[in-house]
Amino acid sequence: MFEKNIGIDLGTASVLIYVKGKGIVLREPSVVAIDRTTGKILKVGVEAQEMLGRTPGNILAIRPLRDGVISDYETTERMLKYFIKRVNGHSIFRPNIVVCIPSRINEVEERAVRDAALNAGAKSVELIEEPMAAAIGAGIDISKPRGVMVIDIGGGTADIAVISLGDVVVSESVKVAGDRFDEALVKFIRKEWGILIGERTAEDIKIRIGCVSPRPEKLSMTVRGRDLSSGLPREFTITSEDTMEAYQEPGRSVAEATHDVLSRTPPELIGDISLDGIIMTGGGSLLYGFDKMIAEYVGIRVAVADDAVSCVAKGTGAALELVSDLSSIKANSPNKKLWG
Repeated sequence: MFEKNIGIDLGTASVLIYVKGKGIVLREPSVVAIDRTTGKILKVGVEAQEMLGRTPGNILAIRPLRDGVISDYETTERMLKYFIKRVNGHSIFRPNIVVCIPSRINEVEERAVRDAALNAGAKSVELIEEPMAAAIGAGIDISKPRGVMVIDIGGGTADIAVISLGDVVVSESVKVAGDRFDEALVKFIRKEWGILIGERTAEDIKIRIGCVSPRPEKLSMTVRGRDLSSGLPREFTITSEDTMEAYQEPGRSVAEATHDVLSRTPPELIGDISLDGIIMTGGGSLLYGFDKMIAEYVGIRVAVADDAVSCVAKGTGAALELVSDLSSIKANSPNKKLWG
C-alpha cells in the first residue's frame, strides 16, 4: 500500500494535516502571497503570514478562506496543492483525503471544498463536520446513546453540535469566531483612541491579554498604531479590561447560539449534557474566560479540551484510522459526508 491517507483541517486561520500512521505533520497559517503582475505564488503559510499588511504594491498577501468557507477558490486550490505536495513528497500515488467542514454549510460550499481537494491532487475526498471531528479528537466516545455537546471555535466559525450514537442531532454554525473578535478589537481601539491597528496586532493582543471574563489580575501591553487624525505612528496602552469590553458582543453571540442549540435538543440528551458538561475545542476556545462566560449564560459546566487547537485535526485522523478504504466509501453518493 503506497498511497497515503490524509486528514485536513482546512481552517480560516490555519491548515493542519494529519497523515495516517504519523499524526499531525503540518500546521501552517491559511495565507498565500501572490505576485499581482504574474499571478505566481511567492510564499505560503508562515512566510506568507509575515507579509500580511506589509507587502509592496506588486505583492498581495491574502487569506483565501473566510468565515469557514472558501472565498477565493483558485487560491485555496493552489494552497492545498502546495501543502499536499509537501506532505505527499515525491510519491506518484495520489492520497485519499478527509476534509473537515463547518456544520450546516450549503451544498455549493461543500462542493467547492471537495473540488478544491480533488483538483489539488486527491484521489478521493470525504467530508466530516468539524464538531464531530472535534469530539473524536477530544477523546469522546461518540458511539454511545448519550448526548455530547461540543463547541468548536476556529478562526471563521463557531460550530456547536449535540452528538449521540455517532451522529449530529442538533447543530448550528455561526460566523463569529477568532476573526470576529479581532475585528471587534480593531473597531474598539479606533473608537476609544482614534488609532488604527492591523489584524496581526489585534490577534497578538487577544493572545497575550485578551479575555471575555475578568482575569484575577489586570494585564496591559503597549501597542503601536496609526493615529487617524495625524496619520503618524502613536503608542498607547491597552488593558485586559479593555479587551473584555471589546469582546462582549461576539462572545455573547456564541453564548446565544449555544443556548439556541440547547433549546432544540431532546430532553433526554439535555439531561446527559447537564451531567457531563460541554466541551470546547479550537483556538478560539483558548480566549481567557470564554468557558466561564458560556457556563454562566447556559447554566451548564463548560471545559476546554486538552490541546484544543489540534482536536479537529486529530479527530480527522481518527476518522482515517476507522476507514480502511476511502476510495470505495459511498462511491455512488459523492456528496455524502462520513459523519454528520
